[in-house]
Amino acid sequence: MSPATPFIPDTYWRSLAVFNLFRVTVAIGTMLAGFVVSDRLFAYQEERDLYYTLTSVYLALTILHSITVRFRRPNFRIQLTFHMASDIGFIVGLMHISGGLKTGIGLMLLPYLAVGGLISRGRTTLFHAALASIALLLQQSYHFFIQDGGSGDFPQAAMLSIACFAVAWLAHRLSSYATESEQLAEKRGIDLANMSQVNQLVLQDVSDGVIVIDDQGTIRQSNQQAERLFGPGILAGKTLLVEYAPTLALAVAYWRAGAVVEATQPVASTDSRLAARPRFVPIRTARAEGGVVIFLEDMERVRREAQQLKLAALGRLTANIAHEIRNPLGAIGHAAQLLAEETTDPTSRRLVEIITSNTRRLNHMVQEVLELNRRDRVQPVEIRLKDWLDQFVAEFRDVENIQTTVPLNCPESVVVRFDTGHLHQVLWNLCRNAWRHGRKQEDSLRLTVCRYYDVWALEVADDGPGVSPELERQLFEPFFTTEAQGTGLGLYIAREICAANHAVLEYVPPPAGGAVFRVTFDFNS
Repeated sequence: MSPATPFIPDTYWRSLAVFNLFRVTVAIGTMLAGFVVSDRLFAYQEERDLYYTLTSVYLALTILHSITVRFRRPNFRIQLTFHMASDIGFIVGLMHISGGLKTGIGLMLLPYLAVGGLISRGRTTLFHAALASIALLLQQSYHFFIQDGGSGDFPQAAMLSIACFAVAWLAHRLSSYATESEQLAEKRGIDLANMSQVNQLVLQDVSDGVIVIDDQGTIRQSNQQAERLFGPGILAGKTLLVEYAPTLALAVAYWRAGAVVEATQPVASTDSRLAARPRFVPIRTARAEGGVVIFLEDMERVRREAQQLKLAALGRLTANIAHEIRNPLGAIGHAAQLLAEETTDPTSRRLVEIITSNTRRLNHMVQEVLELNRRDRVQPVEIRLKDWLDQFVAEFRDVENIQTTVPLNCPESVVVRFDTGHLHQVLWNLCRNAWRHGRKQEDSLRLTVCRYYDVWALEVADDGPGVSPELERQLFEPFFTTEAQGTGLGLYIAREICAANHAVLEYVPPPAGGAVFRVTFDFNS
């Protein structure tokens, strides 16, 4: 389509095709009627022959119009004009053969003009009415000057011409209203689509899980956080809440019955480590009510946020204390070294070694506490994870002196945003723990990158004994450790670093045994 050719919607062409199908039906019906009643309508054979010729030509034209409409060549306006011209010629010719205006056949022009005006949206309707009027006046002029010798029905022709223009003008107005309504509906549809998209974005961005149900208990909308709490499998408009989350459906039933205490109790999710506290908001509209918006507050997230508030003040305090401890701790370590050089007594040397060992351990703990204040110094960059992990695994095997292979499964196209130094620190801590607690055999340490809902996740797995269920909640708490020489800050710092990079670090107990730590990237970005 050239730039000068106006765009014609498909609805215009479909309307023209349906109108042309009507023409074909009229042409066939008129021809069949001629075979049945032509002897009573026409007294002369010449009139009957002219009638058959006219209907045959009109039928051929309608078939030709069907072909041109099918291929949409030439353009819409030219085709519609030719269609209307053939209709006017056929009706006026039929009227002329049958005896003129007194037969009433000329009134058939009015519905044709009306439909043509509605199809063209009024742009050429008055032109079609002018063609019909000219054809009527020419037919009457022929009767007046040639055929009947001065007996024409010009007043009736003038009245029918006025009626043609009136119908054309009415079709023009109706088509204008239809066009305005169509444009308004299209604009409202665009606004509605935009509002729906904004609503979906807001729904997915909120930290709480959201489930919208109707009065029948069918889930109409949900977000990713809700599926994270209660598992995937929601089909909007098809999934029933009682089948998807029976405990949550029971809480809704309590709420509708007025049992506030039972309705607001935390609801267990599919993951035994997670629980959600529901909050219900009724949906009331002018037409109906009964729908409910269910907000699901992740109790684990609430617990973490409360812990963060407590630890924020504690972190500032411990950082100041660590700064104050570091200098005297260095002096104690230096003094122990001097004592070790001067003493020869075995007992004294053993005591000096105890001082040195514990000084080194305290210094390591102070260093990790100071690292907590550096979590906000984030410089995220785009990392091609496959290449970065290949280099990391090679470095880790060299430093830790690992002779076995470390399987790495990562798609080539994965790109994440993370501070490279932070990612190195987090992953080194996770891999070192996995190797230390694993069996130190082939595939004891495994790294896997996979899709987790709509984001990428990196999983570090080992084949060790795993973490007992009673210790899972304390796993990321500061200063919690099961090792005699551990500080209990490694996993806590790793989780804080991940949070600073808009990621989530969590422990996933695998059903086959061992332990899996998952880093979910761009979780809140």
